[in-house]
Amino acid sequence: MPTYQKLIPPSVGEKITMGSAGKLVVPDHPVVLFIAGDGVGPELWSASAKVLDAAVAKAYSGRRQIAWFEVFAGEKCNAVYGPGTWLHEDTLEAFREYRVGIKGPLTTPVGVGVRSINVALRQQLDLYVCLRPVRWYPGVPSPVKKPQLIDMVIFRENTEDIYAGIEWDQGTPEVAKVLDFLQREMGVTKIRFPKSSSIGIKPVSEEGSKRLVQAAIRYALQHGRRSLTLVHKGNIMKFTEGGFLKWGYAAAKESFGDATVAWSECGGQAPEGKLLIKDVIADNFLQQILIKPADYDVIATTNLNGDYISDALAAQVGGIGIAPGANINYETGHACFEATHGTAPDIAGQDKVNPGSFLLSGVMLLEHLGWTEAAHMIETAFEKTLALGVVTADLARLMREEGRTEVREVGCAEFGTELTRRL
Repeated sequence: MPTYQKLIPPSVGEKITMGSAGKLVVPDHPVVLFIAGDGVGPELWSASAKVLDAAVAKAYSGRRQIAWFEVFAGEKCNAVYGPGTWLHEDTLEAFREYRVGIKGPLTTPVGVGVRSINVALRQQLDLYVCLRPVRWYPGVPSPVKKPQLIDMVIFRENTEDIYAGIEWDQGTPEVAKVLDFLQREMGVTKIRFPKSSSIGIKPVSEEGSKRLVQAAIRYALQHGRRSLTLVHKGNIMKFTEGGFLKWGYAAAKESFGDATVAWSECGGQAPEGKLLIKDVIADNFLQQILIKPADYDVIATTNLNGDYISDALAAQVGGIGIAPGANINYETGHACFEATHGTAPDIAGQDKVNPGSFLLSGVMLLEHLGWTEAAHMIETAFEKTLALGVVTADLARLMREEGRTEVREVGCAEFGTELTRRL
């Protein structure tokens, strides 16, 4: 048991552990961490926690209950541990010990501290999968004609690529050393303006690529999905994005050869019971999700591509206000579920924010625990509430712009109450 400087673990509850079969062992009263977050974060947490607790209580007749354990990051971490402390070792150690948590949006400090608290959490805990399911809920305004055709799950690599943060600013002694090495030792001549260039490095490894694709395939097989698409830019970045593509197909063949089949081997017609593995270049994929979204199911991609794709797809089904997300290590069971949007300081404290992203991330958390009955209960209530036009200000405005009249605008807290009533 670690010794924390400022954290007080709950007096009740048990640890989630990892079983010998590679599956989480979840007690009836698991300790689950939460970071309320900055800006609108506390409002999201307050509204969502009540829904999560009510669903668990109802689904399991009071037999199960989450023991919430607050840990700190962002502005509250500064308040607790002192100025300039955006992410404390206490919080990381608590995640290592208790494995699973949920967080609201966090401020990224400008010019000081970590580049991104979210990225730091992912890298420190090796949460190598950024999981982003995307589906449309009836009644939600969409900029596309047939949003109901969109039902995808994105596996975005979370620890490598550009987000590794390996870069040097132009004009510094460090970038001068890198440029000197590239030009003198490696014979690089294609840097157009070396004296004013900043330089970044894009690492993409075989191990990182394979474990992501393996996790995506396992998910697709367990959930009865039709296909897995490897999205890449290997036509230009031959050894990084191209490596991801090559290693992705290798992972499918080596680990799931009997359960998968490559497009090239079957002409797009996968035999019954087999998962189709295919690939598409990233820029073409962004076009295809507008033209033929029904052709795509589970997506595996590198970090930067995944960033663009996740938000582009979220926009097609109503925006990131209702887009959930999770960061997971499937080998250790560690996971952090999160609202995918920012802190929205302009509306903080006004009870206007849409708790959908946080709530649906909570649904993902319950699914991760294996508490699927409670998860389904919340998602069904969420869908019914939106279909009735009971929504927060962001969706109310869009619905009215579409000419819908039966709209009831509610605040963040009341939206949570409405969901609880419909569980």
